[in-house]
Order: sequence, then C-alpha cells, then structure tokens
Amino acid sequence: MKKHFKNLLPILCLILTTALSTAQEAEALTTADYTLYKPQQTDAVFILFGGFGENAVGIENEYPITDLALSKNVAVAYLNYNRKIFLQEEEKAQLAQMLQNLITSNNLTDDAVYIGGLSSGGALSLIISNYLTENTSYGIKPAGVFAVDAPVDLAALYRIAKQNVARNFSPAAAGESAFMLQFFNAQLGNPDEEIGPYETYSAFVYETENFQNLKALENTKIRFYTEPDKTWWKENMGVDYEQMNAFHLERLSEFLTAKGYDNVELITTEDKGYRADGSRNPHSWSIVDQDGLLQWILD
Repeated sequence: MKKHFKNLLPILCLILTTALSTAQEAEALTTADYTLYKPQQTDAVFILFGGFGENAVGIENEYPITDLALSKNVAVAYLNYNRKIFLQEEEKAQLAQMLQNLITSNNLTDDAVYIGGLSSGGALSLIISNYLTENTSYGIKPAGVFAVDAPVDLAALYRIAKQNVARNFSPAAAGESAFMLQFFNAQLGNPDEEIGPYETYSAFVYETENFQNLKALENTKIRFYTEPDKTWWKENMGVDYEQMNAFHLERLSEFLTAKGYDNVELITTEDKGYRADGSRNPHSWSIVDQDGLLQWILD
C-alpha cells in the first residue's frame, strides 16, 4: 500500500501544481478602470468595452470568456468605461492613456492587442482603435477591432430615435429613444440642420460617405457581429430592418470593402442572442462565438 502511494505521490504533486497554477492564472487584478486576467505567458491581449452603462462585472457576466482565453494565453481586460456613445478629442487622449497604462503597468504584449465591444462599446472600440493607430506615441497599434451590434452611424441613429418617439410603440422603446434624442440635441444638434458634428464624432456617416474615424484602420482586421432577427425587433421594439443596427453595419461593411479594406468581415447569426438570465435578445454578447473570436485573434 505504501509502495503504491509512493508511486502515486509524483502524480498527485503534478495535479496539485497544475491546479495551483490554474488558480493563479485565474486571479483578477481589479482597478477603478478595469478587471484584468493575465495568463503566465501572454500571446495576445483582449480589451472589452461594455454597452451603455455596462461595467466590467456586467461584461464578464454576459460574456464569460476568461477561462477559454487564459487557456490560449490571451489576457482579458473587461473595462468599466461606459455611458458614452462617442468621444471628444480630450476623451480619446485620456482613454488612450488609460489603455497604455493597462498594457505597460501589467507587462502585456503591445503587438497583439485586440479591442471590441457591444453596442455603444463597439462604436467606441472602432473610434479608439483608429485614434491609437493614428497616434503612435501611445505604442499601441490594435491588430484587430470588432463591434457587436453597434450603432456606427450617429446621424442615422438620431433619425431612428426621432421616428421611434413619434411611433410610441412601447413605453420602453419610446423612453429610450426620447433620452437619446435629448442627448444628441444637447451634444451634437440636429443632423438635418448641421451634419458636421456627426461627421466629427461618428464612426461613419452614410449620407455623406464620411469615414474619417476609420481611415487609419485600412490594414487592421475588423469584424462586425449582428443578429438581424427582424421578427424579434418588430414584435419587441416595433422597428423595421432599416432601423436596426444590423442594417447600418451591413452598409458600413460593404462601404469599407468597396474602399479597399480587405480585412473586413460581417458575421450574422441566427438564434444566438440570449442574455445571461436566459431571456431572448439578439442585442447580446452571446452572438459572438468565443472559440471563433479567439481563433481570429490568434491567427
């Protein structure tokens, strides 16, 4: 019996060492700006922005990619940066500085940084990735950026909000659109009267073919994810396809491809959109396949 135990001892030590190593890898570093999970060896860095009002805890709850990412030597940073749908110049600089500190203070690789986000977080991901690529002093040139069901055309979003308020399909839909309309009127004005501010701050303005906030990303890998469930959106929000983020992402994808952007992908899904509580919603992190996303990062 003792001999058998003696033979098993090295195996038990190996199992214990592996378990401790895994536990160490899964420890989170939490700051006011982010929650970071860092593997012992880091081959890539994955930075995630949440939707409007979604913090690091909320992102990880809805999109728990930590364990899978760590197993592939990918660090994951869930950000607390939210409640914004566009960035002023000083905000771009402040955010870029924060991301630079995230990379340097944690000794993370800066040549395989991937940035992405849901909804407004997706729009911010595009804009800050373009800014970082233009401004080389930060030392971060994103290798890839992705946006999940993001509102990329703010002028179009203004008009959609105006239509939704007039339609008054439901208190929730009308209330959200009324808030958005008030916000845009206060910050950017009415695009029908002056389109300039929308060209300055939006990722894309289709009607004027303005894409100045994406021009530096011509050689960057870009992915757009969306689940264009027309029935769900019609029944729950009272909107048609032309009012959905899916429609505007499709237009942007086609526009960039026509401009010679060779690394743009539009990924549409079916019946993948569910919240962590099990409720059906195509405007969700779950439409992004975790294995597929990590494979995209590591290719």
